Amino acid sequence: MDRKLPWRVAVVAALAVATLVGPVAPWAWLAATVAGLGYSVSMVVADLRARRFGTDVLATVSLAGTLVVGEYLAGALIALMLGTGQALEGYAQRRAHRDLDALLARAPRTARVRRAGSVIAVPVGEVAVGDVVVVRSGEVVPVDGRLLEPGSFDESTLTGEPLPVAREVDAVVRGGVCNAGAVVMMRAVRTAERSAYAGVVRLAEQAVAGAAPVARLADRFAVVLVPVALAVAGVAWWWAGDPVRAVAVLVTATPCPLLLAVPVAIVSGMSAASRRGVVVKDGAVLERLGRVRTAILDKTGTVTLGTPAVTEVLVAPGMTADRALELAAAVERESPHVLATAVVTAARRAHVPVAAATAVRDEPGLGARGVVDGLEVTVGRLAADNLPAWARSALRRARLDGAGVVWVRVDGRPVAALLVRDDLRPEAARTLSRLRAAGVDRLVLVTGDRREVAEDVARVLGLDEVVADARPETKVEWVRAEQRRAPTMAVGDGVNDAPALAAADVGVAVAAWGATATSQVADAVLTDEGIDRLADAVETARRARGIAVQSAALGVGLSVVAMIAAAGGLLMPAAGALVQELIDVLAVGNALRALRGNARADVPLTARRLITRFRAEHADLADARAAVRGAADALSSGLTAEADARVRVAHRVLVDRILPHERAEEHELYPAVAPMVGGRDGIAPMSRGHAEIELLVARLGRHVTGALAPDQVDDLRATLYGLDAVLTLHFAQEEQDYFALADRER
Repeated sequence: MDRKLPWRVAVVAALAVATLVGPVAPWAWLAATVAGLGYSVSMVVADLRARRFGTDVLATVSLAGTLVVGEYLAGALIALMLGTGQALEGYAQRRAHRDLDALLARAPRTARVRRAGSVIAVPVGEVAVGDVVVVRSGEVVPVDGRLLEPGSFDESTLTGEPLPVAREVDAVVRGGVCNAGAVVMMRAVRTAERSAYAGVVRLAEQAVAGAAPVARLADRFAVVLVPVALAVAGVAWWWAGDPVRAVAVLVTATPCPLLLAVPVAIVSGMSAASRRGVVVKDGAVLERLGRVRTAILDKTGTVTLGTPAVTEVLVAPGMTADRALELAAAVERESPHVLATAVVTAARRAHVPVAAATAVRDEPGLGARGVVDGLEVTVGRLAADNLPAWARSALRRARLDGAGVVWVRVDGRPVAALLVRDDLRPEAARTLSRLRAAGVDRLVLVTGDRREVAEDVARVLGLDEVVADARPETKVEWVRAEQRRAPTMAVGDGVNDAPALAAADVGVAVAAWGATATSQVADAVLTDEGIDRLADAVETARRARGIAVQSAALGVGLSVVAMIAAAGGLLMPAAGALVQELIDVLAVGNALRALRGNARADVPLTARRLITRFRAEHADLADARAAVRGAADALSSGLTAEADARVRVAHRVLVDRILPHERAEEHELYPAVAPMVGGRDGIAPMSRGHAEIELLVARLGRHVTGALAPDQVDDLRATLYGLDAVLTLHFAQEEQDYFALADRER
């Protein structure tokens, strides 16, 4: 990054030679002093042009003083110290920006596109939405695209995840990740300029070019140090009657710890944040982020996943959930609507074969219509008038759960209601807890969603205040109101969040999926979809700022001690310059600690693989858990033949799928994560959850050993609803407390 580094090294070498040959050629010391004075004056002039009062004035005064009193050796040592300091700063910045440079270097320049039956290489800027892009093994994905075939990708550059991630057909893959499997084809969904990776690269370019503002913290120290040093030098001169004593004081006060340690710590913090998946615009942003005490959070796509998912399938008598999903997915597979993706994904996770649909067409405001197996199937909205009893019950259920409804009709008759909801991110609760621990003491949810939905989210996450039905201008008003109380950051992912991000002290964009406006106004971008990186950013910023202050205080404190010694005649100018050089090394060395980021226990690779495996199993078991709740609901009308069948299906999926999963977690996952959660005592409550699930499944098994009787209905419903509640809580706790371990370590 720093092209001036070789010149800086050459200058240091020349100054060192001049210092060494001084005893036989005194003019060399004089030349070195004059050169140092010229450089120091140039820095003072630069500060004045920037209307900034800096610490360089002390170096200038001390060098001028050595010339006046004839202490040329001290002047040469100060010049050498300044040159060495600049070389050290160049090295530190070069190392600190290494991760940002790597991010920029990965930006693809060309893409392989299938056109006119052949694959040709074109500049990445010429890839259009809808083009079929071919990505070979080991190549970087050039644009955001939807997979036409399954693939495996190394996403470590954007997410930090070291293991390749498998992506299925229709999954959207972001530009910037690396194809870790065989050649794949994808259809571009965004141009290169609007891709998620492009937004991150733009911010990285600003970060690489924007190191200047990090001196602000040093300037605050300078306001105190400069007048104190000048006063002590004046008193020493008056007391001893010797101007050399004053020069010795100024030499020991030369503020290299401030000139070097603070920028090194802040830039190192930027590098550490980059490794955690957070690109920060410049050092001033990192410093402000380290002082944030209020966070204003968007809901959709920020604390929630941002993509609707089918959470439950409620069906009419005579219809099964699998058949309803099969019919709906057959029609929706051809639709571009976001809810269509949710329906198709639900069918895939339920392992339902999707039939072929014909005569598919979209009906604006109503949904999609097509013919499947000779049946006319419509998927979408439905008027709430004259609904059958089961459909009214489904509608009430959706309202209670804060879910949307996608109705499935066959030949005009409603046969199923798919409940669709934007679920919380698994890492959201842990992330907000970490933010509070890092000093963010007020968390406010400002969302355009309905109040009842927003309040449910706030209750689960323990937020301090909720603002619902908010428009973009409302978000800006809340940001400004909170800024009057404390430094405030705004966090969001959509274009409607851009004004609030621009108004906040720090605006943070979450993964900026093609939201050009959001990524352009943001001060920082989380390169991963998860918001756990938000806590990483705040923790890293606070640590880097703390180290910067600590390094500056260390250097200034030692300089004050040396100044007192010089004022008392214990240090002559040359000796004072050597002492100051040692202080510089200590301060800069301490500042480089910021490169390491936050100290955190590593998650062993074996544990990470187990977490990845069981996280995937949780997703695959969604239909099994829905079968348990569905069986309990079916008993609400009494012990019908359908209810009997659904109870037995629920028992079978519990025994065949859920219990093996829980037992594998108990014997494989829990021992692996135990050292990271407090040992056996830490996993004991979760193990108790496994025991409760086993007991309830055994109770259900005793019910279904023979023919069911009406007097069993009440206990059957209680057992099934109990299982649904325990499984829901247990899965959520594992995702928050165990699965998030791998996310935090990345």
